Amino acid sequence: MNSEPFTFHIDPTPTLPTRKCRFFARTLGWCLSFGNYAVAMLVWWMSDWFIAIGALLLGFILFGILRSKLRNDSIPVSQREYEYTDYAIATWYLSRNACFTIPPATE
Repeated sequence: MNSEPFTFHIDPTPTLPTRKCRFFARTLGWCLSFGNYAVAMLVWWMSDWFIAIGALLLGFILFGILRSKLRNDSIPVSQREYEYTDYAIATWYLSRNACFTIPPATE
């Protein structure tokens, strides 16, 4: 029997190397957080408030699906049970797919 305790390693949220990557992460994090409201306000301005409420409710579903897709594509499997902010999800995603600061996950 192995009597050594198992130490679980959690990777920290990566830091992005350039100012451009950090700007994209902030923008993507903002869009994940508040993009739903911006779309609803645009729909309200273009048409009616009743349609805007429907767009807001539909936006909650669509932005939630988008957030979960970005999260599952970028965060390692052993760390997906932890809560991450939208900015942290955007940072993980951009560091794996656009800024290439960490290697892609091998699963």
